[in-house]
Formats: sequence, C-alpha cells, structure tokens
Amino acid sequence: MNTSSIQEVLYNAEYPDLILMGITSQFNSSPKVGDIIITDWQSASLLKASMIKPVITTIEKALILKKLGRLQGVDIPSLQNGLIRIIGNN
Repeated sequence: MNTSSIQEVLYNAEYPDLILMGITSQFNSSPKVGDIIITDWQSASLLKASMIKPVITTIEKALILKKLGRLQGVDIPSLQNGLIRIIGNN
C-alpha cells in the first residue's frame, strides 16, 4: 500500500483512476465506526487535526490538481486497520 492513495502499485500501473478516501478537519472527539483519526497530521502536511472518512471512491488521475499531504508513521497502519473495519478481511 502506498501512502499517497490506498491502492497498490500494480493497480496504479493498470488503471487510470486513483482510489481515494476523504480527509476532513470537521469531526468531534468520539469517532464513529470506520473513522480514522490522523494522529501525526503535522508530519502529513495537513493544516489542522484531521480524520479519514470511511468512504472509498475513485477519480481519474488527470483530475487531481495537487497533493496536499502524505500519511506518516503510525497513521499508515491505522489506515490499513480502518480499511479492514470498513470492508472486512474475508
């Protein structure tokens, strides 16, 4: 899994789309199932404390204007665990 999106390198080579999850700074202190709190948001180059929303979508790579940040350290396994909570591991 790379840290700029949630898909594998092989997927990137085969498809013109990115698989994304939204990030928001609008959340309360009691996360819901699937919410992933970004603990090291400063190192990820985010402007505020943020959360990854449990919604998965795709978008054409050509429509991406710029990258705003990149998950670091402990937040990468948190994303992986959050994906398992959302879609399961069966």
